[in-house]
Amino acid sequence: MKAYERLLNYVKISTPSNENSDTHPTSRCQFELAERLADELKSLGVKQVRVDENCYVYGILPASAGYEQKTKLGFIAHMDTVSDFADHAVHPVFHPEYDGEDLELGTSGRKLERSVFPHLSELKGRTLITSDGTTILGADDKAGIAEIMTMAEELEKRGIPHGQISIGFTPDEEVGQGADLFDVPGFGAEFAYTVDGGPEGEIEYENFNAASAKIKITGFNVHPGSSKDTMINAAGVACEIQSMLPEKETPRNTEGYEGFYHLTGMRGDVAQAEMEYIIRDHDAEKFAAKESYLREITEKMNRKYGDGTVSLEIREQYRNMAEKIRPCFHLIENAQEAARRAGIQPKVVPVRGGTDGARLSYMGLPCPNLGTGGYAYHGPYEHITAEGMDLTVEMLLELVKIYAERN
Repeated sequence: MKAYERLLNYVKISTPSNENSDTHPTSRCQFELAERLADELKSLGVKQVRVDENCYVYGILPASAGYEQKTKLGFIAHMDTVSDFADHAVHPVFHPEYDGEDLELGTSGRKLERSVFPHLSELKGRTLITSDGTTILGADDKAGIAEIMTMAEELEKRGIPHGQISIGFTPDEEVGQGADLFDVPGFGAEFAYTVDGGPEGEIEYENFNAASAKIKITGFNVHPGSSKDTMINAAGVACEIQSMLPEKETPRNTEGYEGFYHLTGMRGDVAQAEMEYIIRDHDAEKFAAKESYLREITEKMNRKYGDGTVSLEIREQYRNMAEKIRPCFHLIENAQEAARRAGIQPKVVPVRGGTDGARLSYMGLPCPNLGTGGYAYHGPYEHITAEGMDLTVEMLLELVKIYAERN
């Protein structure tokens, strides 16, 4: 079965995670896909397949005879999707022989436009896969799952000798919890790759340091006609705080290795207000400075309006995995060679986000990230090509061959 055929089946199973849940997994719907994947792994000859109580899927493809001492390699993808644009069933749409021009997404009123997505012209002649424009597609990261499954099938079908291959599928990656309860010892790999990136051939081992920040503001609400020197407008204080952050350090105005503050939510009135931020930076010192600046703002507001007016809670999310990958740089060099063998020009790029691999690298499993062939994740413009998925599968197969040849 082709990887894109698997993707078309997987995306029809709704698996949005829920950032407001305190359960594991954060949404029960993820178990439906987990159980289906476990059954499929068993049918492919994968051993020790299990779905644990927290919705993690594990399996091991035993080493070929004579290859038992080779590097134990792992491949990981996540089952959940974002919750935005995921409130009804996904209807994937095939666009064979795509012409590389602007493309209407069903009757949604949305379209893929070259002015917004310049890479579209490079996809001319391929089979483009989108949603109908009313939902996400779900290729993030069901494409990665499909490619790992297809790799496992092709290893056996083609009789490719290999060391032990560990396979893992995680829940709740989109809400930052994908690695929380991952069983690293039970997974059984020495090194691993997440398959959760963008275009085929992309290799990522430098990601943001990341934290979330929640600011709570307690106002003092009195009649506006007699509020001189007494009213504290919580909503107004929130606007004041936002104005103190540098405009040049927002997602709209940053790229590459540049970090940012991102206001993701704000609500309130005169009496109470809340603000939610994510903080990101590749550089550890600059990241720490961003956290420190938020604390300085909090202290300044409390000096101005009174102690207890503003409170700040910062929660660390993940760290830059480069520190853990550089000592085992064969992971990157071998991925580059695997891409070239598969006919792809490799491109090492920084992740302007995070993956399960970032956390797993700090849990003792060095784990860079590989592209899936997808674009425009987390919204209704998400798209991928069948050919890009095929190339990714070939890259994964070549990666397995390299480790079987050398280690």
